[in-house]
Order: sequence, then C-alpha cells, then structure tokens
Amino acid sequence: MKMPQLLILLLAILLHAAAGFPAALPGRDKHASWDDVNVVAHGLLQLGQGLKEHVDKTKIQMSDVSAKLKALNGTVAELERKQREQNEALKARGKEEEEEERERMVAELANKVMAKVQEVQTQGEDVHTRMDRLEEKVNEMLKESTLDSNNSEHTGVSFIQRLMAAQNRRIDQLVEKIKQQQDKLEKQSLHLQTLQSKVAHKRVKSHRRRDEETALRGEPAEQSKDTSGLARDCHELFAGGQRASGVYTIQPENSQPFNVLCEMTSDGGWTVIQKRYDGSQNFNQLWESYKNGFGNLNGEFWLGLENIHSLTKQGQYVLQVELSDWAGQQKQEARYRLQLDGEEKKFTLHLEQESSSGVQERIMTTRESGLPFSTADRDNDLAADVNCAELLSGGWWFSSCGESNLNGKYPKRLSALRRQQSRRQRMFWTSTKGQNNSVKTTLLKIAPATMQ
Repeated sequence: MKMPQLLILLLAILLHAAAGFPAALPGRDKHASWDDVNVVAHGLLQLGQGLKEHVDKTKIQMSDVSAKLKALNGTVAELERKQREQNEALKARGKEEEEEERERMVAELANKVMAKVQEVQTQGEDVHTRMDRLEEKVNEMLKESTLDSNNSEHTGVSFIQRLMAAQNRRIDQLVEKIKQQQDKLEKQSLHLQTLQSKVAHKRVKSHRRRDEETALRGEPAEQSKDTSGLARDCHELFAGGQRASGVYTIQPENSQPFNVLCEMTSDGGWTVIQKRYDGSQNFNQLWESYKNGFGNLNGEFWLGLENIHSLTKQGQYVLQVELSDWAGQQKQEARYRLQLDGEEKKFTLHLEQESSSGVQERIMTTRESGLPFSTADRDNDLAADVNCAELLSGGWWFSSCGESNLNGKYPKRLSALRRQQSRRQRMFWTSTKGQNNSVKTTLLKIAPATMQ
C-alpha cells in the first residue's frame, strides 16, 4: 500500500473514532476531544511523512547499491575476460616479455579487485549504520504515539511496523547479496594471487630452460647474479678455506659456471681434467664430446676442452700427470707449464716441462708451436698419411701415432695387452728409453702456477 493511501486510511479511522464520542458531553469537553484528535492526527501525519522520507531515501540508497553491485559484477566479468585473454595470449606466444606483461596486468587487476572489495565493504557498513539510525528514530516515534493514541491508532502503527519490518527484510537481503559479492571478490583475489605465483614460477622455469638450451648449443649465456661470488678454480676454493676433496661448482673469468672434481692437497687445490681407473667410461668419442666434456665426475670423465681453456686463459697454469702401469703398479709423475688455445686454433696445447731435483719421465711432449687436438672426425695430427685418432682410438694431441695416448681404449683383461690390435689402441706412453708402456690409471690435474 502506498503512503498517500495509508494516510487517507488513518484519517478515516480518526474521523470514525471521533464520531463515536458521546453527544451529551458539554461543548467545552467536546471541543477538547476534537483538539486531541487533531493533535494525534497531526502527529501521525508527521510520523507518516518522516517514514515516507526515510523509506524513499532507503530506496534510493538501495538502488545506488544495486547499481554499484551491477557495475562491480561487470568489472569482475571484465577481469575474468581479460584474464582468459592473457592466458590464451601467453600460451600462444610463450615469450618472456609477454609473461612480464601478464604479471604486471595480474597485479593491476588484483589491486582493482581489492579496491572494489574495500568499497563494497564500506558501502555495506554505511547501509547498516543508516538502518540502525532509522530503526532508532522509528522506535522513538512509536513510543511517543503509543502514549497519546487509542486502539484504532494502535492498528495503524502496527501496519507501519509491518511495513518497516518488510523493508528491513529487503535491506537484509540486499546486505546478504553484498556479502556474497564480497566472498566472490575475495575468491577472485585469491585466484589472482595464485596466478601471480604461477607466472613468477613459470618465469623462473623459462630462464632455466633458456640457459640450458643455450648451454647445449654451446653459446655463451647471460651472466646471472645468482652465479656471482663463485670461485674461479679449485685452488681459489682452497684459499677460501675448503679442504675436502670432491665435486664443486666454479666459474672462471668470462665463463659460465660448471662442476669440477677438486683434489685438495697440502699445497693447494687441483682441478682434475681427466681421470681413468676402471674402464667404465668409453673414451672413443668425437670432437663435440671432447669439446664439451663427458663422463661422471664421481667416476671416469673428461672435463672438456672448452672448460679447460676457460681455466687456463685466466693466467699461467701447471699440469700434473700421474700414471700407474699394469706391470708393477709403479707410479709415474710429470709436471708441465701449459697453455691451451681456443677452438679457433684447434685447442692447440703448449707444454714446457718443469725442472726438478728428481728424474721425471717425459710422458707428454709438444713442439714449440704446440700440438692441435685430434679426433676421428677432426684429423689435426701431424701424421700425413694416417688419422692417428681413428687408428689408435680416442682423442689426443697427436704429433705422430706412436708417442702417447692417454685417452685410448682401457684394457679390461691383462690378456688383452698381449694382442697386437689391443696394444695399438690401448692407453700408453713412451718412456725416455723408448719403451711403450701400458697404463692402468691416469690422472690429469691443473692448478695456478702461483700455487708453488
């Protein structure tokens, strides 16, 4: 029922009540009764007018809240659409720039959602406050009207109370919808935060994958802050306090980090570049394998010509060769000053044997101009009519095919040493007496010349 109809009903009730007053009362008393009726009617009119104004204001506020909720729903839908578009774009492109842009957009969307949530919460609190004030004012007016009204007036007030109760229920429903929207926005915010974490994680994986692909192609990758502070070689680790032999990560100057086997002695730290002792690793490899390295650092391995070059180009290094043979388990040692050129010069090796008080075998020799490295698919040796690497197996710094080859085949049985074919392809070195000695174990390690 609309407010004007309610006021007409109240006025009719008052007139009917006035007509029922006794006619025998004196004129003065009757005049007084009509005054009372006028006062009550005036009060009810004011009450109705006040309630109408508050109800109208409440309707306007509810309409405003509903409009903002619709706008908020539209914003959430737009955010979800943009999120889907970003997801599809990132899946299609998969580039780092798009991932960074997505991360930025997700952060902006999350901030907008949180701002909307706070705005809705503020509006909800404001609606509750206004309703509380309205209820207090209505209750006060009802109490005042109760003291000065008769039974018919109570009927009209009860109707107004029911009307206000219905209005309160409507407001409660709107408030419940606001709470539901808040819950939805909070879930959306959590979803956006999860999306941010996934984007950051994907970005880290993308960096790692890019670095791995770059390393496989043999191309230099970008320097990373995470690798700063690594030692340049095993001796620098020793100088920093490391005393335990084992596998470490180093980073020579202007190079990428890689793992090495360090042998810590009382003198300092040695970086092992080749180790053989049981034949578990096949050393009959081609150029790329010898360039990049192969094997297991905890077993038999070749460190790789590129890695050895990145170490030795930092300054003057020494090479120590340690061998043991099958005959009497005797150990042979030799120490050289070395220089290893890069791939553009075929990894040419320059050696200068160091003088010492004891007698040392010349296990490895090179000319003054050095010896290039050779494999079966890169014949760089000095023999004109034969490929020494193909003939003897493995890769080595060959001048001719009969001086030494510490990367030849590893004989697993002593009987194999007696076969001519095996003797030509096995690991060997030629002594100063011209004897061709078989080898059981080999260890090649380098360290800065300043260590001595």
